[in-house]
Amino acid sequence: MLLQEQRELVVEYGKKLVTTGLTDGTFGNLSVFDRESGLMAISPSGMDYFLTTPEDVVVTDLEGKVVDGKRKPSSELDLHRLFYQRRQDVTGVVHTHSTFATVLSCLRWPIEPVHYLVAYAGRQVPCIPYYPFGSLELAEAAWEGMKDQYNACLLGNHGLLAVGGSLSFAFDAAQQLEFLAKVYYYTKQAGGGINLTAEELEAVLGKFQSYRQA
Repeated sequence: MLLQEQRELVVEYGKKLVTTGLTDGTFGNLSVFDRESGLMAISPSGMDYFLTTPEDVVVTDLEGKVVDGKRKPSSELDLHRLFYQRRQDVTGVVHTHSTFATVLSCLRWPIEPVHYLVAYAGRQVPCIPYYPFGSLELAEAAWEGMKDQYNACLLGNHGLLAVGGSLSFAFDAAQQLEFLAKVYYYTKQAGGGINLTAEELEAVLGKFQSYRQA
């Protein structure tokens, strides 16, 4: 079976999407890229995460062609493959429908640096306009909103996208940025928070890449 280890990771982290409250039902998607083979393992479309097996995970090339697997890949295939094509530092992508990130995406509010956890994404968490789910337009807009400056963005009226040098980092980013979205929403309701300065942010940027134990 091609990319067995990567497929197993997709199954493992797919269950975590649900158990940590980052999505409900079959929504959201995630993938792992193997740069040596040029192939990615991506979650199948519309399958219960707790019924998904490694064999159900789909392997595609970066043009979106299915190389191994009998299932239909996630409808957000383009959202994943563009970042693997265009950023050499990305090997994991996570897309969630977590509650507070989705609320902010519907308000079209980028997340300002009110807390140091914003550094998972960069100096802020940008928010892009709305585009239909599963469309190349959405993928291109996410790329334009993030490029190599950010590791995450809010997808207008939709949810959150996070990328990283591993699936574990992308997942951590999605989880911590949901916490940040909640904090930011409440600070806005309280009249607005005090943003960190550029110097204060500079001391944190990049630290989370090596935060977890190997």
